[in-house]
Amino acid sequence: MSSALDDLLDLLDLEQIEQDIFRGRSRSAIVPRVFGGQVAAQALVAAGRTVPDDRTAHSLHAYFLRMGDPGVPIVYTVDRIRDGRSFTTRRVVAVQHGQPIFHLSASFQTYEEGLEHQADMPPAPDPETLPTAAEMLPQYAGLFIDPGVVDRLLEARAAVDLRYVDAPPYGTVGETREPRSQVWFRANGKLADDPLLHVCLATYVSDMTLLDSVLLAHGRGGWAVGDVVGASLDHAMWFHRPFRADEWLLYDQESPSASGGRGLGQARIYTQDGRLAISVIQEGVVRVPRD
Repeated sequence: MSSALDDLLDLLDLEQIEQDIFRGRSRSAIVPRVFGGQVAAQALVAAGRTVPDDRTAHSLHAYFLRMGDPGVPIVYTVDRIRDGRSFTTRRVVAVQHGQPIFHLSASFQTYEEGLEHQADMPPAPDPETLPTAAEMLPQYAGLFIDPGVVDRLLEARAAVDLRYVDAPPYGTVGETREPRSQVWFRANGKLADDPLLHVCLATYVSDMTLLDSVLLAHGRGGWAVGDVVGASLDHAMWFHRPFRADEWLLYDQESPSASGGRGLGQARIYTQDGRLAISVIQEGVVRVPRD
């Protein structure tokens, strides 16, 4: 296991300071705010710590309310909304400086048999044939507004092996493309068998690239290039089937709409053998700077 993955797992191992109250730390971010995927993953950890072991997460719905401060701890308060015979519902509020910065509702379910069907996995190349981040990112360094962006990106994503199928938005600035993007990802090391851990790792990664497809439709490179500013607004995930976040997962993303200074991304995450594991939807602020 890489030291970066060790650090990420330590970040997700929240401190319990009272019944249903947890405290988490932040890691250094690419931009001077807490990474949204970190807050979502930590909130899901907090919710999962209050749920019986036989119930696994099947959905989450979240709102990013305020920019998080990476320099101070985040307190997560869990509200036990409902404990039913099959489903358990939790609400989590993340607080900093006395104000809520994030709100999450999550539902957990006991395993049961049911009807089965799924959308087919789209074609994608073998992830092992694609360049790693360390191989890909340096070739775009000259496009970034800050030469240190490459190092910060590599540091922030060191716990995850994330590989683009096609060039990322900052690789084709000025060229409009179909609003669709694919990446393969997996944890950069072996994980324990705890299902909650794998769900939380996938939640962490899901906020990294989902709005790429919005940028592709307009030939924009993103915050690193400086031609848009943005932030996540809300995020929803549905966990359909068991998966391991330390095995390759295909993140197939597209954007059906952008308007009003917002862009919508939707995606499906498949295991390498073609099982639909997760569906994801996110809307974010995507603004073109006036100056």
